[in-house]
Amino acid sequence: MGERVVLVTGMSGAGRTATLKVLEDLGYEAVDNLPLSMLNRLVDLPEQANLLGGGRPIAIGIDLRTRDFAVDLVIDEVEQLTSSGDRAVTSIFVDCDDEVLVRRYTETRRRHPLDADRPLSDTIKLERSLLARLNSRADLIVDTTETTLAKLKEIVSAHFALDRSPGLNLCVTSFSFRHGVPREADLVFDVRFLLNPYYEDALRDRTGEDDDVQRFIKGDADLNAYFESIKSMLRLCLPRYEREGKSYLTIAVGCTGGRHRSVYIAVELAEWLDQNGWSMRLQHRDIHRNAGSNMV
Repeated sequence: MGERVVLVTGMSGAGRTATLKVLEDLGYEAVDNLPLSMLNRLVDLPEQANLLGGGRPIAIGIDLRTRDFAVDLVIDEVEQLTSSGDRAVTSIFVDCDDEVLVRRYTETRRRHPLDADRPLSDTIKLERSLLARLNSRADLIVDTTETTLAKLKEIVSAHFALDRSPGLNLCVTSFSFRHGVPREADLVFDVRFLLNPYYEDALRDRTGEDDDVQRFIKGDADLNAYFESIKSMLRLCLPRYEREGKSYLTIAVGCTGGRHRSVYIAVELAEWLDQNGWSMRLQHRDIHRNAGSNMV
């Protein structure tokens, strides 16, 4: 692999600085708010290995406070970086729900970089519209809406640890539709049509990781056909994603509560991917949430 560069952008207050710190802890040389005009010059320095810590990979933070910041300029600079075939350049967009951003700013009493004579919620909406193209062009979106610092470290480490396997790296996650589709999801599979263990008293408080729940779901006559259709699609598209140069792909499997059906299918899918040689990790976003009512 050539020179490794990670660019970290995102919504103010979403955790961009924390993400940069995790990368630094992983062994990256972290540079925050570097003027955009210096971005390519920094990476191109012939003595970079000596200036930046003995050839360590670089993580660069960019946000609204960055000198000469403009979305068009960021995109141009990133395209220049990636035009060199001897670099592995990845962009991260750190995101968070607007309501949570408002709460974070209110609790910390920090001023938003775009602070003006307008409500904070409107300021955040303005920033989101300004950064929309950076979001859509990011290689990886990290949603910190309900993410602890420990979970953030786990997510970033899974994608950017220096011993991570090259090629396409997969994340399979189960989730509850009630709590929203994961913002980072590339492929989404809806399994709410399968038999629901929630309505079985003996299974309600268990999860899709438990054998009795799995046996119940396997009793659905349409399960095998649906799972085979998923595998057929992945056999086609995963190699194409990899040939295209995509480094990360998140496959999200959702049901109503995120504890039974989606967990089981995610487990089965992760096992199949692992058996077929794909580098992947498995997570269950909502498995420990209070089950509450289960509206189908």
